[in-house]
Amino acid sequence: MSAPANGLKTDLLQIGRGFLMGGADIIPGVSGGTVALILGIYERLIDAISRVDGHLFSLVKQGQLREAATYFDLRFLVALGLGIGIGIVSLAGTMHHLLLHERTWTLAAFFGLIGASSWLVAKIVDRWTPAAIIALLAGAAFAFWLVGLPLLLDPPNSLLYMFFCGSIAICAMILPGISGAFILLLLGKYVEITGMIKGVVHGEISGEIIATIIVFGVGCLLGLLGFSKFLKWLLARHTNLTMATLCGFMIGSLRKLFPFQQDVTPEVTELKHKVFLNRPFNEIDVASELLPALVVMIVAAAFVLVLSHLSNMKQQIEDVEADNVDGDH
Repeated sequence: MSAPANGLKTDLLQIGRGFLMGGADIIPGVSGGTVALILGIYERLIDAISRVDGHLFSLVKQGQLREAATYFDLRFLVALGLGIGIGIVSLAGTMHHLLLHERTWTLAAFFGLIGASSWLVAKIVDRWTPAAIIALLAGAAFAFWLVGLPLLLDPPNSLLYMFFCGSIAICAMILPGISGAFILLLLGKYVEITGMIKGVVHGEISGEIIATIIVFGVGCLLGLLGFSKFLKWLLARHTNLTMATLCGFMIGSLRKLFPFQQDVTPEVTELKHKVFLNRPFNEIDVASELLPALVVMIVAAAFVLVLSHLSNMKQQIEDVEADNVDGDH
């Protein structure tokens, strides 16, 4: 039996919402979770993911597949996931191109996006105690050290590391203001992932690519189902310290996004194999490089702040509506 018209309309709406989330997820600094919040589906998404539990497996084991699908909100997740996939595929090639041919301005935009996101994360900390300040500084120092490691300049080319990247990056979905693409960028696999997606779209498929995508996807799935529960526990029990640490981590990670870099491997054509080093400040021209980059940063930061403002407005409207319903009862 075909889906009712209103059901099909809802599915298409979820696909459209997923497309917007996917487009956000491929851009470091723009959180797909924030977009989900603006679109009014964040709580439903997290609730559906959290229902991978004993009750769901019990329903499946008993053969009650329809009930299991309803409990898991499967139709919603499939439609949303399809839209997310379309959004990611649509923009992956563009981001890959920009990092190769317009690297300075692209990194400047990323710098502004992450900078504004760190400010939003800092605002979540309702009380800056000495412990929170220490957590901020420790997170910043650790991230600044981490992103400068040679390991992340030339990350391992193994399926195990790709699994690890997927399991960590996907957890950004439940963290306010943090992007999974940003995590991949820090781990040194953002370019490779976007490059593979771009290649698949153009018919460049091999056993290695398929294996990598499967391992990455399994990492995402297990990370979302496992580590995300730990993060939710941290946010529930130690919100201030957790967010202060994450804020510091984001600030320290800005070292990775320094816009003015020099390609020290011009003979290499593949972006994932190129090596870029930061240029000294005295080599940066103020008029033609520094000032335009600052403008790009400011515009990108403003974009994140506008998104945050819209999500806050959405939440306030929902709170007012909830209060009105409670008042009617």
